Amino acid sequence: MVQQLSWKVGGQQGEGIESTGEIFSTALNRLGYYLYGYRHFSSRIKGGHTNNKIRVSTTQVRSVSDDLDILVAFDQETIDVNVHELRAGGVVIADAKFNPSLPETCTTATLYAVPFTEIATELGTSLMKNMVAVGASSAVLHIDTEVFEEVVLEIFGKKGQKVVQKNMEAIKKGADYIREQLGEQLETMKLDPADGRKRMFMIGNDAIALGALAGGARFMPAYPITPASEIMEYLIKKLPQFGGTVIQTEDEIAACTMAIGANYAGVRALTASAGPGLSLMMESIGLAGITEQPVVIIDTQRGGPSTGLPTKQEQSDLMAMIYGTHGEIPKIVMAPSTVEEAFYDTIEAFNLAEEYQCPVIMLTDLQLSLGKQSVEPLDYNRVEIRRGKLQQGELEELEEKQYYKRYRVTEDGVSPRVIPGMKHGIHHVTGVEHDETGKPSESPVNRDDQMNKRLRKTKGIRFNTPIHVHSHEKESDILFVGFNSTRGVIEEAMGRLEQDGIKVNHAHIRLIHPFPADELLPYVQGAKKVVVVENNATGQLANILKMNIASHDKIQSVLKYDGNPFLPQEVYAKSKEMFVLNGNV
Repeated sequence: MVQQLSWKVGGQQGEGIESTGEIFSTALNRLGYYLYGYRHFSSRIKGGHTNNKIRVSTTQVRSVSDDLDILVAFDQETIDVNVHELRAGGVVIADAKFNPSLPETCTTATLYAVPFTEIATELGTSLMKNMVAVGASSAVLHIDTEVFEEVVLEIFGKKGQKVVQKNMEAIKKGADYIREQLGEQLETMKLDPADGRKRMFMIGNDAIALGALAGGARFMPAYPITPASEIMEYLIKKLPQFGGTVIQTEDEIAACTMAIGANYAGVRALTASAGPGLSLMMESIGLAGITEQPVVIIDTQRGGPSTGLPTKQEQSDLMAMIYGTHGEIPKIVMAPSTVEEAFYDTIEAFNLAEEYQCPVIMLTDLQLSLGKQSVEPLDYNRVEIRRGKLQQGELEELEEKQYYKRYRVTEDGVSPRVIPGMKHGIHHVTGVEHDETGKPSESPVNRDDQMNKRLRKTKGIRFNTPIHVHSHEKESDILFVGFNSTRGVIEEAMGRLEQDGIKVNHAHIRLIHPFPADELLPYVQGAKKVVVVENNATGQLANILKMNIASHDKIQSVLKYDGNPFLPQEVYAKSKEMFVLNGNV
């Protein structure tokens, strides 16, 4: 019996690959296993190779695995593209329809040809071939097919009981067929029993959308784009149930300005996009900065520049999100690393946006946005709504012909905020420089006063966990630093390096800007080598470290920008090589 294994299904987009992985993983999640899934898919609507790799474990996992135990193939391309991942003793379960074969170089894996299409056709439609594949997989893992009944009922129940029965029959026939071929050969694939605990199984985008809902957001203008669209799709279904709404705008410029307008009116609003959309929003983000309007913007990073690799992993928007706007404005940039953090950090993003009256950008990446993870039940008692200096009572009467000082110069940089229509709250709003009442002003003294006021508001920002620290003590041989979805591979690499006798710490950055230099500095000073792990070509996070902490001689980068997420082995091997090359034993 094994504590964990990796399963992958692949084929052409449009063949039901995603639903195969969904049914398989959801059922295992409900048994109490921890799962981590990552989809590789083409930027085409239909056609092109796609696969879904699911890691199943009796303990928590936060990354894809180095190798592969079971490959389910609906075409030969799936075998050719993915067979190199199979470990010794791995299994390929392929549709007999395409006469599958293993390459001559693959001598340690076993191929089982199962008539997915034929069995499904005999049951009524070839579309059920993915159900046959699910059944075959369950037999390899020694899992009873009954565990899939609840999931199948949820997915196909609206189509009638007959459809549900046919799909369950397809699963059972797939299991029976493979059992007849295997006998007792694959006892090594049998999973240890799970703990049976109930956990959610969700992607980061769903957690962000749920966090926005719990955090009081009631309006989302957005334009669809990969990998952000699921946030909008989730809220289209849920926001109306709470008196809110979603509007699909004509472009990202309109989306951002509408979100700013809603916040100006007192409604918590957000928008979400990816790199190309954020480029279009930059002028609007500057508008939110100078008018001191709260707004939450989600950037789900993907491969760039331009259209780049729209369905692939990358973390190359970092510098743009911090420095992309022209001029200088206060801005907060956050970066959750898990699905749970995505939920809680979204709520906090709305609180910070209103407390500091500035744009808050929450960075995720494609792996975090679309990768599916087992999630412990969320604690809604942790949800807190803080609206900062929003004036909600009666305002003092103004002197005749006076405007409200919406942009009053204050010691903490945050001015009192009113919403349109409040008696005695009339003020001017403009994107040009303005005085305390909002009237345009080019006075050098006023410019200094307003600029300094805006920029000092985030100097005292309060954020509970600006860095996630995984360490035993501040001194180490290697300090890993990363952000977003690299957390899982770094944690696995740490364990392997520690087994080699190397002392390792890990600081994962959750508050990118303003940068938490004071919190990170002791760990950098105590490390012999700082290894920054990130999915981009120029080491953007490493450069931010150098700008804020120095220690240039210690900082080295482990980079990957081919569109694929890191594997634990890659981070382990590259960091150990750096350690050895620097004269360490």
